[in-house]
Amino acid sequence: MKNLFDISGKVVVMTGACGVLGTVIVKYFAEQGAKVVLLDLERASELGNSIVGEIKAKGGEASFFPTNVLDKAALEDNYTAIIGKYGRIDVLLNAAGGNMPAATVPPDKTIFDLDTDAVKKVSELNLFGTILPTMVFARAMAEQKCGSIINFSSESALRPLTRVAGYGVAKAAVTNWTKYLCTEMARKFSENIRVNAIAPGFLLTNQNRTLLTNPDGSLTERSHQILAHTPINRFLEPEELLGTLHWLASDASKAVTGTVAVVDGGFDAFSI
Repeated sequence: MKNLFDISGKVVVMTGACGVLGTVIVKYFAEQGAKVVLLDLERASELGNSIVGEIKAKGGEASFFPTNVLDKAALEDNYTAIIGKYGRIDVLLNAAGGNMPAATVPPDKTIFDLDTDAVKKVSELNLFGTILPTMVFARAMAEQKCGSIINFSSESALRPLTRVAGYGVAKAAVTNWTKYLCTEMARKFSENIRVNAIAPGFLLTNQNRTLLTNPDGSLTERSHQILAHTPINRFLEPEELLGTLHWLASDASKAVTGTVAVVDGGFDAFSI
């Protein structure tokens, strides 16, 4: 019987590929036999090429291209290079995104102090940083009549979290875009083009480390609040997202589209 989880030979393109999560994810997909394309900012070129070198040293196939997910012309150049090298795009992981302190409402401030310009920037990065790569790279899927798009939503899109005002709004929009796009691609191009999202729970990354840990490495009060509402009582590890991403990228989820796969240790299910 066919291995429904086999992704060997698939061309997997990932934006935001050089972050903590991205590095773990692209290495895993390469180990599974996929041809991975890392996209990230120009300043991440040294790290991106280092990751590519590690993958190739283990017999995998990988490429790094500098990009800007808010610059459609740059993305078009990436598309031309990827199609020229690999001929197709099977999986698109829209992982580029992030937050900024000015788009939050800390305990000593109120909503009336919110920097709306910062909220606009965070919204643009997370939402249009998902929309624009999709508009460019999903063209290959439309021509192939098959493919899997996996967007990165967030726990804050499911339940409004204190402080992260701008980020929550942006990720909620990514979730809505995911559900919209699944119908658009299936009805107008092919039922074999699927669009889903993953909503990770709380992980310690470079982006949130100062929010969740003190300078001495101990947990902040916010961390204790999070863990008190997480049934497994710990933060997630990046590797714990891999099984869900693999499933969404493979034929094992052939009839799954328009969904948000929640990987959060039970946080969204817990109430007191």
